[in-house]
Amino acid sequence: MPEQRDTPSPSRRQILIAASAAAATTAMSSTVASAASAPSAEPPEAEAPLAALPLSAVRLLDSPFLENMRRTCAYLLFVDIDRLLHTFRLNVGLVSSADPCGGWEAPGVQLRGHTTGHLLSALAQAHANTGDDAYADKGRALVAALARCQEAAPAAGFHRGYLSAFPESVFDQLEAGGKPWAPYYTLHKIMAGLLDQYQLSGNRQALTVLLEMAAWVDARTAPLSHERMQLVLKVEFGGMNDVLTRLHLVTGDPVHLRTAQRFDHEELYDPLAAGRDQLAGRHANTEIAKVVGAVPAFEATGDSRYLDIADTFWTTVVQHHSYAIGGNSNQELFGPPGEIVSRLSDVTCENCNSYNMLKLGRQLFLHRPSHAAYMDHYEWTLYNQMLGEQDPDSEHGFVTYYTGLWAGSQRQPKGGLGAAPGSYSGDYDNFSCDHGTGLETHTKFADSIYFRSREGQAAELYVNLFIPSEVHWPETGVTIRQETRYPTAERTRLTVTGGEGRFALKIRIPAWVADTGRPAVLKVNHRPFVSRPRPGTYATVDRHWRTGDSVELVLPREPVWRPAPDNPQVKALSYGPLVLAGEYGDTPLATLPTIRPDTLRRASGDPTAFTAVADDRPVSLRPFHQVHHQRYNVYWAVTPRPARERDVVHYPLDEASGTTAADLTGTFGDALLVGGATWSREGSADAVSLDGQSGHIALPAGLPSGLDELTVSVRVRVDSLAASARVFDLGYHKDTYLFLAVTTGAGRARAALKIAGMDAEDVIDATAPLPVGRWTHVALTLGGGTGVLYLDGVEAGRNPSMVASPLLLGATSRNFLGRSQNTTHPYLRGAVRDFRLHNRALTASQVAQLAAG
Repeated sequence: MPEQRDTPSPSRRQILIAASAAAATTAMSSTVASAASAPSAEPPEAEAPLAALPLSAVRLLDSPFLENMRRTCAYLLFVDIDRLLHTFRLNVGLVSSADPCGGWEAPGVQLRGHTTGHLLSALAQAHANTGDDAYADKGRALVAALARCQEAAPAAGFHRGYLSAFPESVFDQLEAGGKPWAPYYTLHKIMAGLLDQYQLSGNRQALTVLLEMAAWVDARTAPLSHERMQLVLKVEFGGMNDVLTRLHLVTGDPVHLRTAQRFDHEELYDPLAAGRDQLAGRHANTEIAKVVGAVPAFEATGDSRYLDIADTFWTTVVQHHSYAIGGNSNQELFGPPGEIVSRLSDVTCENCNSYNMLKLGRQLFLHRPSHAAYMDHYEWTLYNQMLGEQDPDSEHGFVTYYTGLWAGSQRQPKGGLGAAPGSYSGDYDNFSCDHGTGLETHTKFADSIYFRSREGQAAELYVNLFIPSEVHWPETGVTIRQETRYPTAERTRLTVTGGEGRFALKIRIPAWVADTGRPAVLKVNHRPFVSRPRPGTYATVDRHWRTGDSVELVLPREPVWRPAPDNPQVKALSYGPLVLAGEYGDTPLATLPTIRPDTLRRASGDPTAFTAVADDRPVSLRPFHQVHHQRYNVYWAVTPRPARERDVVHYPLDEASGTTAADLTGTFGDALLVGGATWSREGSADAVSLDGQSGHIALPAGLPSGLDELTVSVRVRVDSLAASARVFDLGYHKDTYLFLAVTTGAGRARAALKIAGMDAEDVIDATAPLPVGRWTHVALTLGGGTGVLYLDGVEAGRNPSMVASPLLLGATSRNFLGRSQNTTHPYLRGAVRDFRLHNRALTASQVAQLAAG
């Protein structure tokens, strides 16, 4: 969702808090227009694309998915559309006596109106899946009211076709280079909802309103130069390219495709087209929504570059930017690839991101059905994040905004605006983007359980998800019922309950099965299938099917510890497709618990429940999506096996020439002298001088990895004191580090350790700054919950109550001498030599001996 990055701006939570207070008082080029009028080309892949079954063809049976859908559907019938229409009507001068909504729909919030679009989509999906006309009737009433607002727009001073809950002048600000809060994002939601109303509920008035909106967008963007339009795209615009291209596919009108292609954002598309990951620092959901539109663009143009962009993005995010539960982003931003433990917090995994990633993976799989990984990720994220975003105790299906993964995060009853990140939404006081996508997520579970081959192809039915359901395959007249307690149990059964004919069942064998060491078992009419199913593929059962025929699939499960990419000693625990979480009730956690994997045992009475010992006390573990209204933990520290005592790395820094320095242990690569770092002769020893401007030493990545205790030592000469100037800083960024500063603002040398999710850093303060103008041996020891700082072999500071272990640092990516992770801090002015990292917390006598050496 929206974020303004060019200038300092308030966070979403700050905006929500402010809105609550107010409520209380009342890279692809766009120059492919020639393709817009050309007929669609055939996909370049040899694979034949699949087709989705209509929602009306699949009925959910009793399961947690159906329970979630029922709660959301109850809200769809409950919510007062006049309250949501209040700001639309006032915007065009129509009378409204309804109470205004709060949250993101409050009259003073620029995103007002977006929930109406989500509601249109959810009502259409609920109607299509259930056949209940109550959802269609409410959708028709909402569309008719929006049509009246659109008709009144010219009299209110807006251009024909404009439909929004905020004035058109917002777009003047946007085109002039301003950064209003995502006006096209909101229009996209409304337009997408209207298209869903037309396609899923047959509402022709919705198409009429949508065509008027599309004409307005075309008229608004056509006069803008290509360069100006690319600047407009720097403000979040949702999936404008997606909805306009899909409208083209429905109507055949090339104007809609031409308009859609104006929303191709080159700054994102070009690196992806070249296979480059340049996502770090970018607002995650902004970018995901843009890429969702690339797949229909491929369908409309036949340009495989669109499909490659979408696939590169999906692969990059899933493989390098996703957490254990399948979600992505921390504080709504992508980090550098592979940084997971170093970017844990209670605001990881914005749920909107996963809503859009599943949409993207689904679309890609329809074109590349041999790539089972798309649906493996779909299932994993569906169970571990999306199913669990909803409060099971809420009659109206309230959902959380984020799914926090720092130790002690929680999903808890709603607290209104500005509440804790894990708080659930409410009836009228929230309306965040995740409130909106939640309406859609929990009314379309049936849309990806089964896919079918397209007309003209051999008849195939893909079984993607193991969710209790019944599918009627209109093209064959066959009905198949899937009965399962998966993933609580390990088997699913598919039974032909009506019709007969020749076709192939293509059944997904999840890739996670390979981690169990046991094969999946497939039986047809109670007899073993002729070939062993392979994990990560679809097993094909091709035969003439008759009523009563059945297929049974057994997927063996074992607990699997999954290491984080940036810290193999921090692991998440999965069981089949389920990530398990520790239950901590009301107990807050200051840091990641240390678990003993050898103590993992099955709990009695629940096939997916376990117990283990963490931080020397028992903890129960259950599937993450089931853990609500209490604190939980997903990532665990695992103590490494003892290694022989040694220096992990030793840089004497005595080369005296060149720009590199060698590790005496031979374990790591060279350190680099950067900026104003130069060699100098200090008495009888060589050293590196640092100029206090830009000079520093860049050490290799990964130095402290796998160490639950350590000693860092270095000889340093400080030539001038500057608060926060670093002797060393080992970490990832300004929230995850281990450093030693020459002085603080309070006039003390300070060592500190912090992992991103911690409330505050662990500090070890000396009583004074480091000495100026002379060489000092400094050493920091960490181990057993105690940190000690030594100067010239003498203890200068101690913290016996360290919260974090150095084990949590992991394979640090940014390691410096003379420079901070934080670019606002000063560089060190002085000199350094003889840097060592030892894999034990040395004793006082050992440190004294090292200092004297």
